[in-house]
Amino acid sequence: MTSRLLQRSLGSPDYDGIRQALRDDTSTPVISVRGLEVRVAVLPLFTHDGRQAVRVSSTEPLTHVLVGVDSASGTDVTLLVPEVDAPRELTLECRDDAGVVGTAQVTVTPQRKWSVFVVHHSHLDIGYTDPQGTVLRHHLDYLDAALRLAEETASWPDDAKFRWTVESSMPALKWLDARPKEMVDSFAALARAGVIEVTALPFQLHTEACSTEELYRQLRFTAQLERQHGFATRSAMHTDVPGAVVGLVDALSSAGVRYLAAAHNWAGRSVPYLHGGDKLTRPFRWRAPSGNEIIVWFTDTPHGMAYMEGNTVGLTDSYELADDLLPRYLSALATRGYPYGPGTFGWQGPDAPKEPYELDVLHLRVQGAHADNAGPSIVPASIARRWNEQWAYPRLRSAVNSDFFEHVEERYHDRLAVHEGDWTDWWADGLGSGARPLGYVRRAQSALRVAETLHTIAGVDATEQIDAAYDKVALFNEHTWGAANPWEDAEEAGDSGGLQWTRKSSGAYSAQDDAADLLHAAARRFAAALSESGTEGGALASFAVFNPGTWTRTDIVRAFLPRDVVGVDVPIALVDSRTGRTLPHHEEFVDPVDWPTRPIGRHVHAVVPDVAGFGYARVDVVPGEGQAPEPVELDPSGVIENEFYRVAYDVREGYLSSIFDKRAGRELVNGDAAAGFGQYVYDQYATAPHFNHLSGHVGAHDRTLLGDRAIGRHATITEAKRTAVGEKLVVELSGKGVDWIRTTIELYRGVPRLDLTYQLAKQGTPAKEAVFLAFPFAAGRPTAWELTGGVGGPDAPRVPGSAEYMLPIRHWIAFEDPELTVAWATLEAPLVQLGTIHMPYAPFPPTLDQEDGTVYSWALNNIWDTNFPAQQQGETTFRYAVTSEPGVQGRRLGAAVASGLCEPFVGALITDSPDVSETYVSVDHPDVLVTSLGWDGVRLQSLAAEPVEVRVSMPGQQTVEVRLPACGVAVVRGTRQ
Repeated sequence: MTSRLLQRSLGSPDYDGIRQALRDDTSTPVISVRGLEVRVAVLPLFTHDGRQAVRVSSTEPLTHVLVGVDSASGTDVTLLVPEVDAPRELTLECRDDAGVVGTAQVTVTPQRKWSVFVVHHSHLDIGYTDPQGTVLRHHLDYLDAALRLAEETASWPDDAKFRWTVESSMPALKWLDARPKEMVDSFAALARAGVIEVTALPFQLHTEACSTEELYRQLRFTAQLERQHGFATRSAMHTDVPGAVVGLVDALSSAGVRYLAAAHNWAGRSVPYLHGGDKLTRPFRWRAPSGNEIIVWFTDTPHGMAYMEGNTVGLTDSYELADDLLPRYLSALATRGYPYGPGTFGWQGPDAPKEPYELDVLHLRVQGAHADNAGPSIVPASIARRWNEQWAYPRLRSAVNSDFFEHVEERYHDRLAVHEGDWTDWWADGLGSGARPLGYVRRAQSALRVAETLHTIAGVDATEQIDAAYDKVALFNEHTWGAANPWEDAEEAGDSGGLQWTRKSSGAYSAQDDAADLLHAAARRFAAALSESGTEGGALASFAVFNPGTWTRTDIVRAFLPRDVVGVDVPIALVDSRTGRTLPHHEEFVDPVDWPTRPIGRHVHAVVPDVAGFGYARVDVVPGEGQAPEPVELDPSGVIENEFYRVAYDVREGYLSSIFDKRAGRELVNGDAAAGFGQYVYDQYATAPHFNHLSGHVGAHDRTLLGDRAIGRHATITEAKRTAVGEKLVVELSGKGVDWIRTTIELYRGVPRLDLTYQLAKQGTPAKEAVFLAFPFAAGRPTAWELTGGVGGPDAPRVPGSAEYMLPIRHWIAFEDPELTVAWATLEAPLVQLGTIHMPYAPFPPTLDQEDGTVYSWALNNIWDTNFPAQQQGETTFRYAVTSEPGVQGRRLGAAVASGLCEPFVGALITDSPDVSETYVSVDHPDVLVTSLGWDGVRLQSLAAEPVEVRVSMPGQQTVEVRLPACGVAVVRGTRQ
C-alpha cells in the first residue's frame, strides 16, 4: 500500500499533508483552465521598504504579473505591492510561452504587522521515548549544547541570538549539580542576561494528583536559584497535559511566577471546544478565588500537536519552508478560529466555531525536531536571522518564555479576558490506569504531613527528608506514566514499556515507604520528647494519642504494645488520664507461631474521645481485672450499628441496602438508584488494545462501544462481629475482572462515621476496562468538593473548555439540604463521575439516566493506548467514609470526614507520664485548616469562599492574627521548639 493510500484510509496526515492543507486553506483559486490551476494568497508579509506580499502558486511554471506593479516566474512566487491601508483591486495576468493563460482580479487587503516570539524548548517526557534515566541524561546534554549555541550566536543581532527555555526545571537542577563551576557560572550569566530561562515547574505534572503542600514544595527551588545563582524564575510552562488545578495559580504566585505558557495536547482524548473552549480567548488572565492571577498563553488547537506548532510551520526545517508556511499560518489565525480544519491531526469530530485570534503578537513554540524530548537546534535562530534581514514584518524574535509575556503585559494587560476557577484536566482519567501505586502515593501524601508535624513538635528539623519524599511522590504524578507503546518490553526507545512502568511504579512504592519510615521515626521522636518532659508514673505504659486533624474529634486509635514493655499475658485496662475513665479496648495479639518475623505484642484498639486537633491526650495502660473481651459473633443478617447509624447489607444483591441516620431519622441511601450503594460495577469496551493512540481516534456517541457491564455477585458474609470498640462486617464477592472482592464495613462506638474498605484481587488484562464503585445518596446534587488548593462545586467558576464528564478530587464531596448535610470521602481513588457513568471516548456520552445524588468512584481503568500502563493487576485497596450531620456547612463536614479517613490518630508509646494533654496549635475559624507544622511554621489552608480573619494560637507564643484570602494558603512563622 502506498503512503497516499494509508493516509486516505486512516485519516492521519503526515506533516506534508498538514502543510498542504494549510496552503490550500489560505489561498484562493483564481484561474482554472485546461487542468491548470492558479491560487492567490494575500499574506501578512512586509518588506523594509514599505511593500507587502501576494503569493501566487500554479500547477505549472508560469510568469505571474500584477499589472503595473510586479512580476515573477515559477510555480510559487512572491509579488510585492505598495502597502495598502484599504482594499485595492489589481489585475493578475498569468502567461506561458504562448501568451496569456488567464487573468483574474485580486483584492489586496491590509494585513497585520505581527511580532512572533519563537520560544525554543524541549518537551520533557520523563520516559515515553526512552527509559527515564536515558531521557534525563539527554536533557542534561541539551543544556551543554544550549551553552555552546548561545556562545556561537552571541554576536548575532539580538532578535536572532539563540535562546533556550528550560521547559521543566528538573534537568537544570541536575545539570547545575553535575557540571564544573565555570560551566555553571556561564549558565547563570546567560540566565541573568535572558538568553536562557529556567521555568518554574520541575516537570509536567498531573496537578490534580498533587496535594496542596506537594504542589507548593515543587516550586521551592525558585528561591534557591535566585539565592545561589542570581536569576529569578518568572514563568512556567505546562505542556501536553490539557488542564490544571485552580491551586496552581496560588502556588505559582507564591513563588513569584506571573506567567504560564500552556500547550495542551488534546490528542482526541478531549473535546474542550464542545464545552465552552471556543470562548477561551488567548492570552487570558487566570484568577484564583484568592484574587491572585497569572497571565496564561495556551497554544490552541482542538486536534493536538499544540507544542509542535512552530515545527509544523517549518521553523525547525529550513528558511524556505518557514517562508512558505509561517505567513499562511498567521493569516489563518487572523481570519478563523482554528488555523487547521477538522481531520488534520486525525480527529474527525466537528470543527469548532471560534473567533479569530485578535492580537498581533504570537507565542510560537519550537523544538529541535518533530518529537518529544528533542534537543536544541540552531535552525530556528538561523531562520530568525535571515527572516529579519528579508522582512520587516512579521518580526521574529528568538525568545525565552517570559519575553512574550512581558510584551503582552505591557501592551495588552487590561484587554485580556479574565477566567476563574479550576481548569479541569481532560487526561485525568489516566490516573486510574495505575490505581495501586496511585493509592500508595495518596497515602504517602497524608503520612508526610503528619510525619513532619510530629518531627517539628519533637524539635527535629526533618525538612530535607520530607522534601525528598515529596519529590518522589511528585515524580509519580509527573505526566509520563509509561512508554509510547507500554505493552512492549524492550530495553530502549518507545517500546520500553515494561522497564518504564517498573521504574515509575517502584517510585510510588518507594515514596510510600519513605513516608511510612518518616512517620515511624516521627512518632518515636515525639514519644521520646514527651517522655523526657514527663515524670515517672504508676502506669505500666502510656500512649500519647495524637490527632493530626485541625478539629477536636472522637476517633479510633490503633497502637502497638510490645511484649517487652507489657507481657502479653498481663491483663490491661486503658485509662483516659484526663478524666480517669476506663476506655473500652480491643486487643489483637501477634502470635510468634503465626508471625515469627514480626514484633511480638498486641495491637490495642480504643476509641478516644475529644482529642484536640494538633494535640494529644495521654492514655495510660494499667493493670486490668481480666483479659480484654473476645469479639462477639453477630447474627449474620448483614446489619451492624452504633449510636449514629444502622447499616444493612443485602447479601443477595451484593451492596449496602441501607445507611440509616439515627439522629436525623433519615435514610442516606437512594434505594431506587440504578446501582446499589457500594456496588462493584465492571465495564468492558469493544475497542482493541495495543494500538497506539487508538483512543484518540475513537468516537462514541451512544453505548455501542460498551461491550459489557457486570456487577459483583455471590456475596458471602465471612465475618460479622462486635468488639469493645465497634462492629464490623466483612463480605466477599466474585466479579468479572477480579479473582475476588472483599468489602469491609465498620462502625465505631462514639464515632459518627461509616468506614468502607474495598480490596480487589485484580486480574491483569490488556482489554479496555473500568471499575466503578457506586454510592447513590438520597440527596440532591453535590454542593461542594475538594480540589488541590481550592473548593469546587456546581456553581463554582471553571475555565471554559474544562472537562465536564469526570472530576478529579482530593478527598471529599458534600451534599447539603435544609435538614441534613452528608459528606463522602475517598482516600486512594480520586476520580469520580457524578450522577451517571460516561463512555470513556469523546464526546463521552452518558450510559445511565442522571441521578443527582449518585457518586461513581472511578476506581481504576485501562483506557489509554499510549503513555499509561497497558494493564494492571494485583491486590488493590480503596477506602471510603461517609458521615452526616444537620446544619453543618458542606465543606466543613467534608473536611472533617476526610480527616477521619486520611489522618488517623497516632498512638505514640511513652515511658513516663507527661501532661495529660497538650495542644500545639489551634485556629479559631471553622473554615481554616492547619495542614501541618513545619520547621518554617504553621501551614494554613482556607476552605472559605471569601477572605477570613483567623487567630492562630501556639503554647508559649503570642497569638497571631492572619488574614487569609478565599481558599488561600499561608505559613505562620514561629513553631521551632
